[in-house]
Amino acid sequence: MTESTEGQARRLYFEDLEIGRRFQTGSVVVERDAIKRFAADFDPQPFHLDERAAEGTFFGGLVASGWHTAAITMRLLVTSGLPIAGGVIGAGGEMVWPKPVYPDDELTVGVEVVASKRSASRPDRGLVTVRSETRNQNGEIVQVMTARLVVPARDGAGAGTG
Repeated sequence: MTESTEGQARRLYFEDLEIGRRFQTGSVVVERDAIKRFAADFDPQPFHLDERAAEGTFFGGLVASGWHTAAITMRLLVTSGLPIAGGVIGAGGEMVWPKPVYPDDELTVGVEVVASKRSASRPDRGLVTVRSETRNQNGEIVQVMTARLVVPARDGAGAGTG
């Protein structure tokens, strides 16, 4: 089951995030000026800042920083993908960028719950692992992130085990 949570008011708890559950975010178009602004502040490399300089690089043109892609992914998860009670709180993870993001690419994120475990020491929460794939308008994967998230339990006492 894949569900879109855009505009969804319901907040999800540990018990709601069973293994195999899927979510789909809304989308965002990555603008040329946004690529340059992000790069100027956080990743000032020529292939993120200047079209002419970027033409002679590995990428063949201006591209978004991988960290910009990660930030966009986070925004999509928070605003339209994972309405977790208490917020999307990371406890570690891994990220890869198999393809670059170019100006005017439209990104969406698909998320799947791949693991879930109630905390033995803090039964009011659990650790949920999600795998997200950020894709461009052509369906090409531009980022894969596996993240461990701290998620509050609805029952708060650990009676349910998700």
